[in-house]
Amino acid sequence: MGFNVRMVTPASTPGPVPSPAPGPVPGPVPGPASAAVTVPRTVRIGYGVGSVCTATFSTVPGLLLLFYMTNILAVPAWIAGLVAFLPKIWDVVINPWVGQRSDRTVSRFGARRPWMLAGALFLPVTFAATFAGPPLTGVPAAVYVAVCYFLTATAYAFYEVPYKAMPAEMTEDYHERSSILQWKMVFVGLAILVSGAVAPAIAGGDVAGYRLMGLIIGAVLLASMLASFLGTAKAPVVARAEAEPSIRAQFAAARTSRPFMILLGLSCAQMFSAGMLLAGAPYFATYTLRDPGATTTLFLCIVGPLLVTMPVWIRLSRRYDKRGAMILGSSLFFAGTVAMALSGQFGAVYAHGAVLLVGIGYAGLQLLQFSMLSDVIVYDAAVTGKRRAGVFTGLWTAAETVVFAFGALVFGWLLGVAGFVESDPKTPVEQPESATQAVLYGGTLIPALVMVVAIVLTRRYTLTAAEIEQAGKDAQAA
Repeated sequence: MGFNVRMVTPASTPGPVPSPAPGPVPGPVPGPASAAVTVPRTVRIGYGVGSVCTATFSTVPGLLLLFYMTNILAVPAWIAGLVAFLPKIWDVVINPWVGQRSDRTVSRFGARRPWMLAGALFLPVTFAATFAGPPLTGVPAAVYVAVCYFLTATAYAFYEVPYKAMPAEMTEDYHERSSILQWKMVFVGLAILVSGAVAPAIAGGDVAGYRLMGLIIGAVLLASMLASFLGTAKAPVVARAEAEPSIRAQFAAARTSRPFMILLGLSCAQMFSAGMLLAGAPYFATYTLRDPGATTTLFLCIVGPLLVTMPVWIRLSRRYDKRGAMILGSSLFFAGTVAMALSGQFGAVYAHGAVLLVGIGYAGLQLLQFSMLSDVIVYDAAVTGKRRAGVFTGLWTAAETVVFAFGALVFGWLLGVAGFVESDPKTPVEQPESATQAVLYGGTLIPALVMVVAIVLTRRYTLTAAEIEQAGKDAQAA
């Protein structure tokens, strides 16, 4: 692949990561001196542009894959739900493995970037292949898509896990991490704008459109990943992660961190709600609003807040701390999904307003999840004296992707139980009343109910800037 990677075995002591960035690499315990490190603007932008990949990959399959199978390839809804979900089970294995290996990696590109480059070389190809298969329908088409999507999930893990581990290693300042992630969220908003609005328009309603969409989105993924790989070449590394010796040890390490387990639980609840709502969006547009083209405008209501509310959420997280801001974001998401359930009575304009409210809440959740994850990693380092960014990030991304896909699985099963009839563009069908009611109520009220669980768990999350700072002082004094 053009790079030489050496793995540090658990018995050896990992040295400093070679990095083009000047300056010393502190030891594993965070302290006040390291908190002064400021990440250059060019690196913030270089890191942020990589989220075009993560946001696009989360959005397009989550939005279109289930609908592509049930309404283009004539795959039964319950099988389509399994196809969208089962490859993500593999993430439980591959993501922690990548996290562990990237923790141990020493190369002239640093610890994380070689893995990001590997993902960049393979992900665009497998993604395009998922939507550009042979002329198959029904179960054979489902098998083809499942194989391609499995390979895509593997390639994505190579990029996503090390990418999300980087902020905790760039700086140890509580609010500096939020500033880094603010740039990330700007690009997330732009990516969802492009992928959520443009991808459905390109795909249209036939096989040829979906093939073209796969190729174009694959090219977007490639450009984003390569730009991030190059843009983070001079990223500062204030601390180096330590690898756990086995996957079992990684799970054991995670269980010892109460803040991580609480954050993981509340984020899984949020991602389930988002995954189910996203999978249902094309069906909501088609069968509730009676306008398949409304998928694009509904997504504009989601992405608009991502682009304009980030500074507001930063200020809210400073004023009410991140936990308070997270509860507010979850509450707005809850209110918006409940309001969506009344769209059949109040029409399309009302529906778009409800989705806009969801988007405002979702913008806060996206920013705060990743910022709080970095906080947990730094706090754990202070308490335990170990650097386990790859461990926590690997487990986090595995749970996130599995639960997000589980939302699509539940929605697919809900449609199957409600009698949804699969079809292809040549033979459209009229859905039974039970299926359209499942789209309207099940696809909105179930996400709202699960978001209540997220709010309850968030109230149990107590990690603050003062607690992290005190943990660092205690570690230095010990």
